[in-house]
Amino acid sequence: MIRVLQIFFLVFITYSFLGWCIEVILKFIQYKRFINRGFLIGPYCPIYGWGALLMTILLQRYNNNNPVVLLVLGMIICSILEYFTSYVLEKIFKARWWDYSDKKFNINGRICLNTMIPFGIGGVLIVHYINPILFNLYSSFNNITINVITLILFLIFLIDNIVSFNVLSLIRKDNKLLEKDNTEEMSKKVIEKIKNSGILAKRLLFAFPNFHHINIVIGHAKLKFKHKKEK
Repeated sequence: MIRVLQIFFLVFITYSFLGWCIEVILKFIQYKRFINRGFLIGPYCPIYGWGALLMTILLQRYNNNNPVVLLVLGMIICSILEYFTSYVLEKIFKARWWDYSDKKFNINGRICLNTMIPFGIGGVLIVHYINPILFNLYSSFNNITINVITLILFLIFLIDNIVSFNVLSLIRKDNKLLEKDNTEEMSKKVIEKIKNSGILAKRLLFAFPNFHHINIVIGHAKLKFKHKKEK
């Protein structure tokens, strides 16, 4: 059982890293510079890892079916995950980290057709082509090798999560401290606070060039403001 969990963890880390690579490449094409994407410091985007694991577990039974089935189910699974992640992060940190409101066929700005289709294609590639290679590779590791690798990666991943979430907590703290300011002033102070809180905090602004819609809750009212991306 432990070995199975170790293999799944390595698969999770692998897809998280591949997702980070995809994000970095897409943002490099868009902004012509390197952007360390994701909430974490290391080169991985866990949402891709969780999405790949969900598709691995839920779609394996459909592997021999029509690829269209994998495509559609992959779109549904990953879109639900992206919507849920966006909702939870906004509730926790009072911040909207991505917004597809300007895209056609979006749902509350959290997901849109432009991202759903690649998710579906990714589901087909993951279940039918990439998973067999990864599972065969990691299953071939002897016990000592897989124990050492998984332990090191898990410790790195755990520490990264602790440090990164401490940095993210700056947003929550500033939201509470700035409740009496006007919307424009709150925007400036929150962004300035992040910039002055060290390199780990500043990377948030670079990791999400479209980072905006921080919400300040005052009583039952919710104020929103935008952070303009830097050139």
